[in-house]
Amino acid sequence: MSNATQSGADFKEQLRQGQPKMGLFINSHSPTVAEQIAHSGYDWLLVDTQHGPMDREKLSTMLCAISSGGAKSMVRVGGFEDRAGIQQALDLGADGVLVPYINTAAEARQAVSCARYPTVGTRSVYFPQRSTNKAGLLGYVGNANKNIIIALQVETASCIENMAEIAAVPGVDILFLGQNDLCMSMGLYEKYEFPHMYTSPELGAATDTLVSAAKTNGVILGLFLFGTGRVGEFLEKGFTFISIGNDLHHILTQMTAYVNDMESIAKAKGKTWTRRPTSLM
Repeated sequence: MSNATQSGADFKEQLRQGQPKMGLFINSHSPTVAEQIAHSGYDWLLVDTQHGPMDREKLSTMLCAISSGGAKSMVRVGGFEDRAGIQQALDLGADGVLVPYINTAAEARQAVSCARYPTVGTRSVYFPQRSTNKAGLLGYVGNANKNIIIALQVETASCIENMAEIAAVPGVDILFLGQNDLCMSMGLYEKYEFPHMYTSPELGAATDTLVSAAKTNGVILGLFLFGTGRVGEFLEKGFTFISIGNDLHHILTQMTAYVNDMESIAKAKGKTWTRRPTSLM
């Protein structure tokens, strides 16, 4: 069974039981790229409408492309107050949403409410639309509250301070650690030379707070990483929903590896060819 045909409830249960699900953020607004990556072996792909340039029409096509490749689909929306964005993503067939910049339990409750149908939430019912095409109105809506994946991003000092209350909010499936923004929120970029903030005791303590609260409440632990170097470390900590960067980072690193190889080959043959500077320096 592909992840695309597996129920969201089963997908989440496997994560809770410790089975890793590896994924990737999609920041290009290309359905072609999204579809190709959906065939690359990742369990889930997340279309990042917070930082990517895709509009809702393009998002619609990208979600179709991901589904055709057999991966679960997520959408990062604008925030807990982005009711329209949350509803559009789910109505267009996304399997779940990632809600950024959560600071309080009240914000977490609002995010969950927007993604759940009454009586546990306030998501609006409509028919027909893509989300209801396969199972029909009752088949989809009747099971959506247990199948939709709701992830909240942990990326501020305030979120860590309020973590016990946030993790206890009913309906929160995943607490997703964003180390970059959390380090900035905690002032660690100012205190440490890059990249030592990522292994600092302050970030370690914040991560421990997150892990403890998630485990206490049966919430899945998620994480954004650039590359695979620390995947093993976080698997040992109990993180199972892990992103290995984004599509643009994958393109950049692979391209840089190629041009570095060509520079070395040219030098070995006595030819002068030096790559231009890249974003990776």
